[in-house]
Amino acid sequence: MDFFRRIMYMLLLLLECVCIIGVDTTGQTPLNSEDKATSRNVAIIGAGSAGASTAYYLRKFSDLAGVPVNITVFEREAYIGGRSTTVNVFDDPSLPIELGASIFVSVNYNLMDTAKELGLKISGAGGDRPAESVNMLGIWDGFRFLYLQGHSLSWWDMAKLLWQYGLAPIRTQRLMKNTVNKFLQMYKPPYFPFSSLSATVQALDLHEATGVPGAQFLESNGISESFSNDIIQSSTRVNYGQNLGLIHGLEAMVCMATDGAVAIEDGNWRIFSGMLDSSRADLRLNTTVTAIKQNSDRSMTLFHSSNGGSTSRHTFDEVVLAGPFQYSNIEVSPSLDRSPEKIPYVRLFVTLFSSPHQLSPEFFDLSDQKDVPEMILTTLPRGFNLGDREDGVGPAKFWSISLLRIVEASAEDSRQKHYVYKVFSPEKLTAGFLASVLAVEIPASDQNGTIGDISRNDISWYHEKTWHSYPYEYPRMEFEEIRLASNVWYTGGIESFISTMETSSLMGMNVAGLMTNEWHDKLHLGKPVSWSGWTQQRNNEL
Repeated sequence: MDFFRRIMYMLLLLLECVCIIGVDTTGQTPLNSEDKATSRNVAIIGAGSAGASTAYYLRKFSDLAGVPVNITVFEREAYIGGRSTTVNVFDDPSLPIELGASIFVSVNYNLMDTAKELGLKISGAGGDRPAESVNMLGIWDGFRFLYLQGHSLSWWDMAKLLWQYGLAPIRTQRLMKNTVNKFLQMYKPPYFPFSSLSATVQALDLHEATGVPGAQFLESNGISESFSNDIIQSSTRVNYGQNLGLIHGLEAMVCMATDGAVAIEDGNWRIFSGMLDSSRADLRLNTTVTAIKQNSDRSMTLFHSSNGGSTSRHTFDEVVLAGPFQYSNIEVSPSLDRSPEKIPYVRLFVTLFSSPHQLSPEFFDLSDQKDVPEMILTTLPRGFNLGDREDGVGPAKFWSISLLRIVEASAEDSRQKHYVYKVFSPEKLTAGFLASVLAVEIPASDQNGTIGDISRNDISWYHEKTWHSYPYEYPRMEFEEIRLASNVWYTGGIESFISTMETSSLMGMNVAGLMTNEWHDKLHLGKPVSWSGWTQQRNNEL
């Protein structure tokens, strides 16, 4: 019974497609070093999951090693969290909803551990949904629902799942656990901290999953095509905007590891904000790093400007590039020893909106309002194979539509409540699509317009965002180097391996560990850190 409950829970909660240095009179040398002979001055570019985690664990590890560290974090945006950020319905701060990464799960050790350490409020994912519909989840192929799941998890629901898909759910659960357990070895010695992601993937036999498309990986492990298409592919689409013919097998398994899905009240970005506070870093928001000059003494001079302001420069001992290098627009001179390759990223359109109307049953060929699922994931019709095409959305035309919550109408609004929805799609939603899905009338001339062309009586609030959200997870066995040059570190290579808030945090922690090791081994600073001891202490705290 517990196994089947985990399977159902997995289906309902699929993841989705982040010290102080002053300025001297020359503007080049970091001030406030505790001891110039022993302290290290570190610049981290990016305040998302990877950057915040690098700062957080660098503070922990440097304290263990006894090496004074001054940390400066540069972030070109005005907020912390990267792709983990919230917006407010009706611009009301009491109604925040996630715009990016919405949930994390029990095996996300860094996020779970840090949230508890910081005393953040953790709540079950999806708890705000109103449960007005008979069906919590539906998987739609653009023509019909292939799978529907109610709110209850009765023995009859479990029997229907096995009747429809045979032993595939059980086999998938076993395969997912086996694969994820291999990945979890990366958090502890002898693998942690790892100097080469490619070598570690090989050592853990994870290349068997990353080296082939998800469809091939599942087939070779005895997972039926119908279950893969209906359940697993709907998960890879909502999480990564990619079908099983494109995405590699490991990422497909990650999509199914949804046990214990939770979120931080008021926004998951609070984890990363708390990390930066704990790191005692000098945080510089609205600050863009434009260039890095590698100096003959192995130090780096960073050129940066407050957005719209004049350029300043400061010199650091170490620099961490904590984001996709191809989108940083940073000039490095002389050139890096190893420049990350440019890889294609998914362009994801996120549309949040509120409406007094519910989703139309007629749009989904249903007869009753109560039959419309609160979470609609999409997949391809069976036998409709798009292979490894990047434009793989198929007849459904969108990746997912989710009802997030109900909010109260303003005092002057005669309607009692408004439904708040989130839509993931590969293209910007048209007014015609939204009018159809809500069954509202708009002029024919507005059909190809935008959400803003729809009356506020029908869509009372909206917010649109376009993300370069994650890479196309093509099968591969080689991944980007972690060190790009002497004292230049890179976290972004893990995105082609697994792209989540947690794995970005893992790479940030890993870079902090490598840096601490090198300080002792090559510079003879501080004392060595016992990674087995630190891991054991962490496990005891967890």
